[in-house]
Amino acid sequence: MSDGYSPVVILGIGNVLLGDEGVGVHVIRELEALAERLPPGVVLVDGGTLGIELLPVVQDAAALILVDAVTIGHEPGSVQTFRGEEIETRLSRHVSPHQVGSADLIGVARLLGVLPRQTALVGIQPERIAFDLELSAPVREALPAATRAVRELAAEFCQEHIHA
Repeated sequence: MSDGYSPVVILGIGNVLLGDEGVGVHVIRELEALAERLPPGVVLVDGGTLGIELLPVVQDAAALILVDAVTIGHEPGSVQTFRGEEIETRLSRHVSPHQVGSADLIGVARLLGVLPRQTALVGIQPERIAFDLELSAPVREALPAATRAVRELAAEFCQEHIHA
């Protein structure tokens, strides 16, 4: 990404060894299968549990869409979108150890002035966080809704980036 091109980055976060905690990575995998339906200029990143190590990815992005398991106080599998500073508020109520890293990543990027103006979080309410390679049924059933929310944000951000 050092060629001056700034993509719209979709960053899936989570540990796929911990069931629903890995839903962000599962959404990235779903989007990879639908790559031809994504707008040009979108880059998919499996961020796993890297946290602050993802700062260069955030720094090089024109716009950022995070996808993660987040406690939103609704039924398991519920999908909700947060924008701007609302993201840091939501991540402060983390459900797993990696979200401390996610909140730190966003906070450091904002502090350094490299957080893209267009930033959103698509949060999915987990049912269970435990050693399991599979998503729970409600979270697995939420993958299409989460994928749709991410695709809509990507289209919006790409459109705004073209007209910026």
